[in-house]
Amino acid sequence: MGRALRAVPVPLALVAMIGLAGAVLGRVYAGPLLTWLVLGAAVGSVLVSVAARRLPSWLVAPVSVLAMVGWTAWSLRLTATRAELPGGLAEVTADAAANGIPRLLTAMIPVEPTPDTVLVPLVAAWLAGLAGAEVAMRAGRVLLGYLPPVLLYAAALYVVGPNADPAIGPTLALVAVAVLGLAVPARGAAGADTAAGLAPAVRAAVRARLAAASAAGLAVVLGLVALLAPLVAGQVDGRPVDPRRYVEPPQVETLDENPLIRISGWALNPGQQLLDVRTQRPGPPGSAPAPDGGPGAAGRPVPIRLAVLSDYDGVTWRVGATYRNAGRILPVTAPAPDSTVETVRQEITVAGLSGRLLPAVATPRQVTGARVAYDPTTGTLIRPEGLTPGLRYSVTSALETPDANLLATADVPAGEEVARVLRVADGAPDPLRRLAAQLAESNGAPYARAAAVEQFLAEHYRLVADAPSGHAYPNLTFFLFGPRNAGGQRGTSEQFAAAFAVLGRLTGLPTRVVVGFRAAGDGPVRAGDAYAWPEVLFEGLGWVPFDPLPRPDEEPRPVEEDFRPAPEDPPPSEVPEPTVEPTASPEPVAAPGGPADAGPSTALLVGGGTGGMLLLVVAALLALLLMRRSLTRGRLERGDPGQRIAGAWREVTDALRLAGHPVGGDLSASEVAARARAVLPVGADVEELAGLLNRTAFAPGTATAEQAARAATTAGDYVAALRAARPWWRRLLWSVRPGPLRWSR
Repeated sequence: MGRALRAVPVPLALVAMIGLAGAVLGRVYAGPLLTWLVLGAAVGSVLVSVAARRLPSWLVAPVSVLAMVGWTAWSLRLTATRAELPGGLAEVTADAAANGIPRLLTAMIPVEPTPDTVLVPLVAAWLAGLAGAEVAMRAGRVLLGYLPPVLLYAAALYVVGPNADPAIGPTLALVAVAVLGLAVPARGAAGADTAAGLAPAVRAAVRARLAAASAAGLAVVLGLVALLAPLVAGQVDGRPVDPRRYVEPPQVETLDENPLIRISGWALNPGQQLLDVRTQRPGPPGSAPAPDGGPGAAGRPVPIRLAVLSDYDGVTWRVGATYRNAGRILPVTAPAPDSTVETVRQEITVAGLSGRLLPAVATPRQVTGARVAYDPTTGTLIRPEGLTPGLRYSVTSALETPDANLLATADVPAGEEVARVLRVADGAPDPLRRLAAQLAESNGAPYARAAAVEQFLAEHYRLVADAPSGHAYPNLTFFLFGPRNAGGQRGTSEQFAAAFAVLGRLTGLPTRVVVGFRAAGDGPVRAGDAYAWPEVLFEGLGWVPFDPLPRPDEEPRPVEEDFRPAPEDPPPSEVPEPTVEPTASPEPVAAPGGPADAGPSTALLVGGGTGGMLLLVVAALLALLLMRRSLTRGRLERGDPGQRIAGAWREVTDALRLAGHPVGGDLSASEVAARARAVLPVGADVEELAGLLNRTAFAPGTATAEQAARAATTAGDYVAALRAARPWWRRLLWSVRPGPLRWSR
């Protein structure tokens, strides 16, 4: 019984040391599952060695390895089931064995326990228990038997690196367990004297030799402590090396590095089915869900993101993301204050889409059915194995919508953290710079600058499907300033989004380009649904999307109407020389002091100058009044009924801006109508006008002349009521303010 008790502390110490290694590694895992699996491997490996201590030593290892295979297979099946990974045990095990180490070192923290992230720790823990138990118990070298668990513990510390707090408590516990395992057997055998039974002279020599060996060992230990203690103490406050820096994370294919160039190809084959989508969007509290599973009360359809491109070198926009292997649960970031967060659940089936980029609504929070890698900076996903037809996965996203009321006063961040999305590549053409300066000249606030760029692109360029791909500086210059009869001023969403992003950066806005798909409810997503849009980063609000695409019911105006390049000075050789004209004979000069020498009086000069200034002011005010009235008549009386309805709407939005209540371009017509009703509770029915505008937008050519006349009457009544509510001096200046003449229309 005593011998059995003396044999217990060493196995317990080995199990505890390996379990502590699992606890240290488990700090970067999600949940305690890995710690318990490693502890199970420690108990199993040590118990097998204890139970097989009477077997030959060559037979213990095969028996222990068979037990390890059983425990590992059960653990892999458990983690695969919890992670909802597809495939059988053999397929899961083969994939984990082939990719276990790189995925463990490239996984996003916290690491989800999946077969490929638990296989290596389990096998290492079992082998450490087997080696430690055999050396410590069968060979009797307890201190040497502690080496495998200690190495396992050091490996766990190295893998964790700087991604967790210092493991001071577990390290002290490891030392205490090791000392206890060494001390207890020594106390149990304290009564035995190795020199007993020897001759007195021999016994004295043996004891002297043992004392000398103990003193020498103690001196060596003290010397090592004195030598290594300063080095170890100096590393206490140091930052551990992260082994992830030596392992290349999952990469996208060349095709996915710049998916912006794929839009032109998709636009030429719009019927190709790329995805099949099923969407669930629970509406606000108290709202009824849509009967067809579509957007319903939850709001307008949201785009599905494919890629976010942040890097531009003047030739190509690139993804430039750093993807990390992730489990089902993705890291959660705090939403912006005052923003609305909506949960969107989608089941997506891949049809004809190729590459590795995995489409999802921003921002994904949980993915099932596919192994993914995630970039938290852009909120995009990839499937390292690539997309295959028939792949089905589910994504739960947190769709964040910032408060539109805060955009007008929001600032944009600056500094090193956003230098990447503010960088303008060398070689930007002068016309681009002049256009950006012109758009920013009268728009000081960041949102006003972004809205000015958005409106300029939407009102001067044509969206076509057959435009050639390209977004380098020369391509954008031709798109923005090329002659229409030669193919300029027309492009796909690729050119619109890229031009917005470049012009935005030239005006000091942090921008990026997003590629994705329109998905209205359930059903197939085709190649014609692919498009690109720009986003701008605002402080406290995050990334806000903009839509620079032209409206379907508006004819683009020539760029030359609102942008004229600065005239160049002629070369000196072309400056005409002045010509000398023959002059008449000079008139005789009057004598000094005569009547001809007397000039106009000072009073006459002052009076004439003042009168002239007044005449100029009156003429300018009269000209502004006539131009404003001409603009209003043109909007309300010219064009087809749809154009007149749109002109009536512009009268309302300009009136709101004149009254000090501007509306952003991101608001829908219904939202603007609600804002107008809040500004002026009584008066014309602006909601009816918004309904007419939506009808013309979604059903062009269906508006009638009667509807256009009613829209003009509604707009006139609202503008008159809004003007009447202003102070008397503002009413006087209302009709001569030049703002509506220069605002982009």
